[in-house]
Amino acid sequence: MSSGNLILIALIIPLAATVLIALANKLPNLREAITLLSAVALIIVVYSILPLVLDGNSPGLLLFEIFPGLEIYFELEPLGMLFACIASLLWLINSIYSIGYMRGNNESNQTRFYIFFAIAIFSTIGVAFAGNLVTLFIFYEVLTLSTYPLVTHKGTQDAIHGGRVYLGILLSTSICFFLSAIIWTNVLADTTDFKTGGILNHVNDNSIILLLLLLYAYGIGKAALMPMHKWLPAAMVAPTPVSALLHAVAVVKAGVFSIVKIVSYIFSPALLSDIIELNFLLYLSGATIIIASIIALKSDNLKRRLAYSTISQLSYVIMATAILVPISIMGAAMHILAHAFGKITLFFAAGSIYTASGKTKVSELDGIGRAMPWTMGAFAIGSLSMIGVPPTAGFLSKWFILQGAFTIESWFAVTVIVISTLLNAAYFLPIVYMAFFKEAKSHNTISNGEAPLPIVLALCFTALMTIVLFLYPVYAMQILTLLTGNVS
Repeated sequence: MSSGNLILIALIIPLAATVLIALANKLPNLREAITLLSAVALIIVVYSILPLVLDGNSPGLLLFEIFPGLEIYFELEPLGMLFACIASLLWLINSIYSIGYMRGNNESNQTRFYIFFAIAIFSTIGVAFAGNLVTLFIFYEVLTLSTYPLVTHKGTQDAIHGGRVYLGILLSTSICFFLSAIIWTNVLADTTDFKTGGILNHVNDNSIILLLLLLYAYGIGKAALMPMHKWLPAAMVAPTPVSALLHAVAVVKAGVFSIVKIVSYIFSPALLSDIIELNFLLYLSGATIIIASIIALKSDNLKRRLAYSTISQLSYVIMATAILVPISIMGAAMHILAHAFGKITLFFAAGSIYTASGKTKVSELDGIGRAMPWTMGAFAIGSLSMIGVPPTAGFLSKWFILQGAFTIESWFAVTVIVISTLLNAAYFLPIVYMAFFKEAKSHNTISNGEAPLPIVLALCFTALMTIVLFLYPVYAMQILTLLTGNVS
């Protein structure tokens, strides 16, 4: 089968799943079987493209031409391949988790949930496969619109308000800034294609490059660069599987993925490194890392703490990209991977705690590790990955980012990484200590045991993967090495 057909099939699978899930509305077991089988099929197709990319090929597919020069075009390069592999695998794991969570909490409108989740995965694969800015923008917007019903799933006033904030910030930033930047780029370069070495090297006016980069940085609101971050904590009213989708599988990953890809293939690190004023991206991301970490430290609500942790961790990717050397861009891509598995583990654990005990606050978790050892053991592993401690994948990404910072002698970046690592430890390790080494307060009964088996299986798998990625990073390193070859 041709690579173009594989790309098309990968896009069709989640769309076909939405139709089949809708038809199985009154048959929950069949509905969920369709979800799981579709996720498995997507993994098979996406991972069958991986060897082609590892061999140095760039499989492509021209879907159609809107009008001359404006195409819906897909092309897979190493970064997009990495993102597609993450999203397809985590769709399956999140679906297993969702079955236990949605049933365990007797959530309403479960068919609608699975339908829009599949559409979100479709748009995520489209973002990963995008061969130009126009295609990227279209699927970026579909992802925003398809996740809105998931954010507002509960239908409460808080959910509706959170959804409005979510939709308002993401749509306004993308339409006002992101779309403007794409149109301006097309005027300057007469193309929006992603190309090795960039497409803006002929632009000699540094102020234009500076303004364009600023438009992209804040137009891609899903990257949650402050002050465009408030949609993310607002969306925490959603069920935990949706929070996992937002933080680990699709939405925020689409944001930072887009920034890394645009810096690498629209501007090029070589172009940007000659413009000293562009350090603004380094300082903005560094400030976001520290400020978000401090807010996380002060947050008692567990999901809110994890949300601000995500905002901080996303800016690691942006800061690593802004360092503009191949090893740091490798670190940025590795952090997308490490954060995906580490953060989804933490959200899975938060949902497991809520399902088994109804607890949502950090201050309520004394002694809960004794009743829920698998859940809190996985939480501990996810926490270590966020801090950047071996043997977890988070250590590898921080190591590469630090190497990049030392390469250009960016002591600001080094200082940010050191301080934020200490802050990460300060807001994660006390939770682990409380769970395993403190007695439950007399007025604070703990869980009677673990959450339903699908929940526990999913969070244990993702926790295990954070360790496996550290011990056996062979395939990830192959992709990352190809990426650095493209952007050097």
